[in-house]
Amino acid sequence: LTISAECPMQLEDFPMDAHACPLKFGSYAYPISEVVYKWTQGPAKSVVVAEDGSRLNQYHLIGQTAGTEDISTSRGLYTVMMAHFYLKRKIGYFVIQTYMPCFMTVILSQVSFWLNRESVPARTVFGVTTVLTMTTLSISARNSLPKVAYATAMDWFIAVCYAFVFSALIEFATVNYFTKRSWAWDGKKAMEAQQPKKKDPLALSKKPNNTCSTGMNFTANITKDSAIATISNSTTVQMKSSETKATPDPKKTYNSVSKIDKMSRIVFPVLFGTFNLVYWATYLNREPVIKGA
Repeated sequence: LTISAECPMQLEDFPMDAHACPLKFGSYAYPISEVVYKWTQGPAKSVVVAEDGSRLNQYHLIGQTAGTEDISTSRGLYTVMMAHFYLKRKIGYFVIQTYMPCFMTVILSQVSFWLNRESVPARTVFGVTTVLTMTTLSISARNSLPKVAYATAMDWFIAVCYAFVFSALIEFATVNYFTKRSWAWDGKKAMEAQQPKKKDPLALSKKPNNTCSTGMNFTANITKDSAIATISNSTTVQMKSSETKATPDPKKTYNSVSKIDKMSRIVFPVLFGTFNLVYWATYLNREPVIKGA
């Protein structure tokens, strides 16, 4: 006798979930007054599963129980035999197919923190590629599940990994913005330094006694045969300072490390490691909650 039965499942803890799959059978033609069903060896020993005779690819059979139930209908009282099979899902397939790729994608997105902030193409490729990879992984993971309206444990893991990858891309955008802003500020300061400063003209005026007044009095004897040109009364000489200050050229600091990158190199791995510690400790160390028992 081959029976094809369905098992109702609650997938909130998927893929670390456990289920109790019921198998019910009885007579709907003969009530309890005519036919009585009972287990010959008792509920504990009547259902036996051979150790080598059953193998499930996605589940572990962790136990089974048997019992009876009386159902009352308009035609009378009927006896229904019940057997519950307790199944726990194997997580190995999903670790290889979903969890490890998500984990490696998050680690790959954090490699961009160690690149120079001037390496815009490389860091952009890292960010966009990892975001698209996480999108593909989330879609493929959902395709292996029934269309349920609630989030599963694997959905939460993928969502957090997606948040880390997207945050790494936003972090690069922030670093690039402040890098461009600092370069613009340095260039503005350099342009201001290159502008010449205004000098105060010093007026020289000739006095009748051949004395020049430049803010301080001194006497100079000027002969007629001298080769020096005569300073007329209306001549004004502007004297410039002999000291010339060298203006520094605008310099941009390349191959430098941003403070945001320094913080991200520590904060992102610590937060992701803490999340994994809490996630796996929560789902692996607790007793399996058997749905439908």
